[in-house]
Amino acid sequence: MRLPKILTTLRSYDLNQFLADVLAGLTVAMVALPLSLAIAIASGADPAKGLVTAIIGGFLISALGGSRVQIGGPTGAFIVVVFSVIAEHGYDGLVLATLMAGLILLVAGYLRAGRLIAFIPEAVVNGFTIGIAIIIATSQVKDLLGLHFDHVPADILETVPMLVQSGDSLNPAALGIAVLALVLIIGLRRLAPRFPGLIVGLSVASLVVVVMNLPVDTIQSRFGALSASLPMPALPEVSPARIVELVPSAIVIAFLAGVESLLSAMVADRMIDGHHRPNAELTAQGVANIGSALFGGLPATGAIARTATNIRAGGKTPVAGLVHALVLLLILLFAAPLAGHLAMPVLAALLMVTAWNMSEPQRWPSYLRGPVGDRVLLVLTLVLTVFVDLTVAIGVGVAVGLALRLSQRKAPPSDWTPPER
Repeated sequence: MRLPKILTTLRSYDLNQFLADVLAGLTVAMVALPLSLAIAIASGADPAKGLVTAIIGGFLISALGGSRVQIGGPTGAFIVVVFSVIAEHGYDGLVLATLMAGLILLVAGYLRAGRLIAFIPEAVVNGFTIGIAIIIATSQVKDLLGLHFDHVPADILETVPMLVQSGDSLNPAALGIAVLALVLIIGLRRLAPRFPGLIVGLSVASLVVVVMNLPVDTIQSRFGALSASLPMPALPEVSPARIVELVPSAIVIAFLAGVESLLSAMVADRMIDGHHRPNAELTAQGVANIGSALFGGLPATGAIARTATNIRAGGKTPVAGLVHALVLLLILLFAAPLAGHLAMPVLAALLMVTAWNMSEPQRWPSYLRGPVGDRVLLVLTLVLTVFVDLTVAIGVGVAVGLALRLSQRKAPPSDWTPPER
C-alpha cells in the first residue's frame, strides 16, 4: 500500500497523544536546528538551505510517509554527494538534480520498489556509511582547529595535505571551544540521556565565544545574517543537456534517499514494534525532494538519529514530525539572528559526533567476525567511497555483492548444448 500512515494513525487520535507529539516535535526541532545548519555548511551550501530543507522536506515526509514516527530533513549521508555536485555543477545544478531524484523516487514508489532494499547487501550499506563518516570527519578538521585556507577541496587526497600545510594557522580558542562542546555533548548524553545535552553543549560553547569575544568564526561572521523568511518556490534552469549531465547525480541522490529513509523506518519499526509502508515512504521521499528543490533546498530523507530522538521523546504519530517542521519555521521567521551566533568549531564538533555515530563503532567487532566475502565487500565499498567516488562505490559494491550472493547459490544444471558445426 502507498497510503500515508497519517490517514490511519489519526483515526483514534486524542488529546494525550497530541500533547505527547507536540513535546516530541519540540524536542526534535531543537536537535534538528543545529544539525540542519551544520550539514548545509559542510555540504558547501548557505546554512539557511539546511533549515529550508528540514522545514519543507520534513513536513512532507511526515505528512505523506509510510512510517508513524519518521523525521525527515537533510542528513550527513548527503554531504559528500551535495558538496561534489555543487563543486562541479553549481548550486542550481544541485537543485535540478534533487528535483530529478524526487521524480525517480516517485516512479520507484509507484512501481512498488520499496521491498528491493532487501537485495542491497548490508556490507555495501555499512561500507559506504563508514566511508561517508570518514569524509565528513576529515572535512570538519579545518573548523575544529580554526585553520585557514581559501579553498576546501572535495577530494580527501587533496584535503589531508592542505590540513597538514595549514597547521601553523591553528587557533587555540577554536580548538578549546570545540573540545568544550564535545565534552558537554558526550558527557551529558552519557550522564543524562533524556536531557537535551546536545542543545546545552552547543549553546554554552557558543555563548562563551560571544561573552568572551573570542576570535572564533560564527555562522553570522562567515556567512552573514540568516534569512528570516522562506524563499519563494521556483524552478531551476532546465535543458536537455543539463538533464543528461545531472542524471548520475540524481540517481545517487535518489538511491541514498530511498535507502536511508527505508533503513530509518526499519529501525523505527523495531523501536516501536510497528510496521511501515515502504512504497508510501518512497513516494513521500519523492514529493519531499521535489518540494525541497522548488524552495531551493537540499536533498531530504528520513533521518535515523532524529527519528530515534522523536521516539524517545514520546512521539507517537506523524503529527510530531509536522510540529518539528512548524517549530523550525517559527525559529527561521522569528529567531534567525540567534542561530547566527552558533560558533563554527561547535558545529564542527557536532558533525564529528554525527560522523562517529554514523560509523556505528559498536558494530565493528561483528563486521570482523562476519564472512570473508562480506568483509571484502565492506572494505571495497569503503575504499571506493573515500578515495574514488560514491557513485562508483555504490555501483561496484551492489554489483559485486549480488554476484557473491548468486555465486553462493547452487546453480541448476544447464540444458544448453554446443551447436553442431
